[in-house]
Amino acid sequence: MSRVQLALRVSDLDASIAFYRSLFGVEPAKRRPGYANFAIAEPPLKLVLIEGEADRPTVLDHLGVEVATTEEVGAATTRLSELGLLTQVENDTTCCYALQDKVWVHGPGAEPWEVYTVKADAADATGIHPLGRLDSGECICGAPATTGGDQLPACC
Repeated sequence: MSRVQLALRVSDLDASIAFYRSLFGVEPAKRRPGYANFAIAEPPLKLVLIEGEADRPTVLDHLGVEVATTEEVGAATTRLSELGLLTQVENDTTCCYALQDKVWVHGPGAEPWEVYTVKADAADATGIHPLGRLDSGECICGAPATTGGDQLPACC
């Protein structure tokens, strides 16, 4: 099983949950403070909603491909590295209320993509930055970003 992940930073989490519940006809698979996700069977999609600042437009936070096993994450890491893409591996990391293994790459527009597997549920949201996606510098889920020599807060 694999499916594309779309993570959105939304200003009104409750309204967004209501909208996507109606659009896809499913209930959230996980709901935590400032966070919800939908595991949609058709089309195969993991929709992640991360609460952002009030009265701000919805923005793309990150993209991903959810896979079933750590071995698939490892295979993706090897394949992407062999293609010459810079990969950043995070094993046993807690992000988005889940224990995960993942590898990150960035597209030509600096859009962050992760290939990940969820190993277990987690009690906290480590890796979700309350201010949203950073527009400059390198941003890896749960890790500090740097730009111009300054360290920025972690983001997801």
